[in-house]
Amino acid sequence: MTGRQLIKIMKKHSWVLDRVSGSHHIMIKEGCRSIPVPVHGSRDIPKGLANAILKQAGITGVRP
Repeated sequence: MTGRQLIKIMKKHSWVLDRVSGSHHIMIKEGCRSIPVPVHGSRDIPKGLANAILKQAGITGVRP
């Protein structure tokens, strides 16, 4: 799963792109902490990191 795919999933769950800091897209949602998502072109995010980001975002039922 690439960073762009992960951002697309997060946007479906009401997360919004706040800013871009280098290669990291910072996603925000009302009442939640911001979550950085690394975007390195078409490179896949490691499975453990993708799971951790989804867990922080409160998104379940998605397999990286």
